[in-house]
Amino acid sequence: MNNNLPTRTVTVRNPQGLHARPADLLVRMASAHQSNILIGRDGELVDCKSILSLLTLGAAQGTVLTVSADGEDADEALAAIEELFEAGFDDTNELPGTESTLDG
Repeated sequence: MNNNLPTRTVTVRNPQGLHARPADLLVRMASAHQSNILIGRDGELVDCKSILSLLTLGAAQGTVLTVSADGEDADEALAAIEELFEAGFDDTNELPGTESTLDG
């Protein structure tokens, strides 16, 4: 992977980790962008547009992940994904007190 690619670091905030529902939201967010997006930790990178790949990360609460994107909308994609993680995947059941910040 090109070391000059835009990269962000995100932390899984959900008490149940990156399980099926937030992984689905992440895939939808990533798929809305043209860029190739990789996410992972400890040198293991997976396609952010593949729910099965995301689930293999076993990302529990507190896991720090690195997200990289390559494409014309890379910065936009990374900002959207970072916001999704910061919002706790908008799961008010998992993060009491978190208000909805995502549309629909």
